[in-house]
Amino acid sequence: MNKLPDVNNNLSIPSILFLLSFLFFISCNSTYTSKKQGYYKIDFPKREYVKFDKQGFPYSFEYPAYAVIEQDSDYSNQKGNDPYSINVDFPALNGKIYITYKVIGETSVYQVKNAGGGYRDSIGKNIFQNLVNDCYNLTYKNDVKANSIEDSIMHTPNNITGIFFRLSGSVATAKQFFLSDTTHNFLRGALYFDATPNEDSLRPVNDFLQEDMKHIINTLQWK
Repeated sequence: MNKLPDVNNNLSIPSILFLLSFLFFISCNSTYTSKKQGYYKIDFPKREYVKFDKQGFPYSFEYPAYAVIEQDSDYSNQKGNDPYSINVDFPALNGKIYITYKVIGETSVYQVKNAGGGYRDSIGKNIFQNLVNDCYNLTYKNDVKANSIEDSIMHTPNNITGIFFRLSGSVATAKQFFLSDTTHNFLRGALYFDATPNEDSLRPVNDFLQEDMKHIINTLQWK
């Protein structure tokens, strides 16, 4: 009768050490499954809109009920040169849409950079093409950090034409636009956050507020 081999007797000490080392190596190099990329859960408010139609203002539009309209604190606004520039503030989301309004053909106070690096007041005429160029210049100031900049033509239900800018990358403002009738009214909007620019962390809020920007654009009317 054949005798079964004795396992303990057939494995030498070097073999046992090799086997243990091999098992340890396998366990340390097992397949690693990374977690899927995600975002912090943000409880966005329900979309509801109210009308901004302040007496004396040359335009009106609908804005989110969870936003607050405030007078812009820009330098030229403090001096009474841009009385119709406002901010649409989203306190719960740390974001603001800065809205600047100019009357084409009239004059405004602009900050002009001196050769020494400082700024001075300069009164200039609001020429339509210059206002358009300013919008493009302000947008492309972000091209150092932007991965891409896309502009698209808009034509709203109220027959107002303009350009919408989308910027990707960790930029200060990822959504901008301007609207005009080319003869009298010119309005620019830009979304900023009170936070360090980070495309990944701001993407959910940017996407959410982009829809609100579209609603403002599509409901804008000149008076």
